Amino acid sequence: MRALYSALAWAAQPLLRRKLRRRAAAEPGYAQAVEERFGRYTQPAGSGYVWIHAVSLGETRAAAILLAALRRELPGMRLLLTHGTATGRAEGAKLLQPGDVQVWQPWDTPGAVRRFLRQFSPAIGILMETEVWPNLAAQCRRQGIALVLANARLNAKSLRNAQRLGWLARPAYRALAAVWAQTEADAQRLRALGAPVQGVFGNLKFDVVPDAAQAGRGRAWRAGLPRPVVMLASSREGEEAMWLEVLKQKWPPTQAGSAQAAINSEVRWLIVPRHPQRFGEVYQLLLDAGLAVSRRSTWAQTPDAEADVWLGDSLGEMALYYGLADVALLGGSFAPLGGQNLIEAAACGCPVVLGPHTFNFAEAAELACAAGAAERVPGLAQGVERACALAADGPRLAQARAAAAAFAQAHRGAADATARAVARLVT
Repeated sequence: MRALYSALAWAAQPLLRRKLRRRAAAEPGYAQAVEERFGRYTQPAGSGYVWIHAVSLGETRAAAILLAALRRELPGMRLLLTHGTATGRAEGAKLLQPGDVQVWQPWDTPGAVRRFLRQFSPAIGILMETEVWPNLAAQCRRQGIALVLANARLNAKSLRNAQRLGWLARPAYRALAAVWAQTEADAQRLRALGAPVQGVFGNLKFDVVPDAAQAGRGRAWRAGLPRPVVMLASSREGEEAMWLEVLKQKWPPTQAGSAQAAINSEVRWLIVPRHPQRFGEVYQLLLDAGLAVSRRSTWAQTPDAEADVWLGDSLGEMALYYGLADVALLGGSFAPLGGQNLIEAAACGCPVVLGPHTFNFAEAAELACAAGAAERVPGLAQGVERACALAADGPRLAQARAAAAAFAQAHRGAADATARAVARLVT
């Protein structure tokens, strides 16, 4: 059956090239080194790499945490870093040291995978979180390369989808050398697919150390503001429009004074979209709603105090945004998208209000709520009310901020545990 899958993957290559051309129109990074995706490289061949595959931005940030622990555990290691998205590759470039290599993930055809493995001959392959590909797993096993799944997660919906394709998924998961899960629930679901789960280490993202300078700068800005700041953090497509509709209902234009002034009468709003390719789209959406918008990319020393809404249109500055915010509404949790990572918010001491959809981070969300670092609401209208109320309640806000920081601290340790497990397989 894998032969049929391989034939379909091979036949889809022209479609992939066309998709990359379309994506490159908005994100030029997709036009970079396209032939690497098909196993063709310009750099000299090498061997002995510690290979980490981090498909996108979130996985790359988790990989950065693991990589720091791996460099301590395996001094002198050479990194081979692969990605599937332009944002992941751009973020990953910051992690490279002399002797390291960064390329695209090979498209999962037998030929591209063989060329990739022949070119780099990694000592071990570490897939981050969810990225298990049938031909990649099979070829690594055939060539004696230990392929592991780190920081592994699998929600119930993904398990059902994988079970429907069990003839393809089960051999791929069984071919892995080891799996280290985030939670016991993830471990149980992964075992149901035949994955060799060897440990439950927790979530690597708890080991993140927020950029102290960024967080301090954000806090300094917030200290000079007359009103608290509420952030819609890592918002996904459709959620900004939902937020605007909630604000229209809360502060209708028919009231005395402008709706724009009313929006900021209780709190200052900050919107930070999850995907950078949407920065322009969200900016236009806010303008079309009649709001005066100040973009982070135009700020000089401080945010524009005259704007109705601030737009966080920069990468790599979430610590600054969480430092600036008193409370965050978690993007991806108000539309049925599974939620985004709340751990970085907690590490910055920023409490979070969650919507009903957190299936991608279910256990972290429940633990955060139990610890007082987060609150769950049934919808965005209730989320806006709850966030505004919390931001305006000084004693309760201080308690929630302390609970968030303590929650993040209590769950550290996955990076060192994973690095030690990798070292045992390599040495």
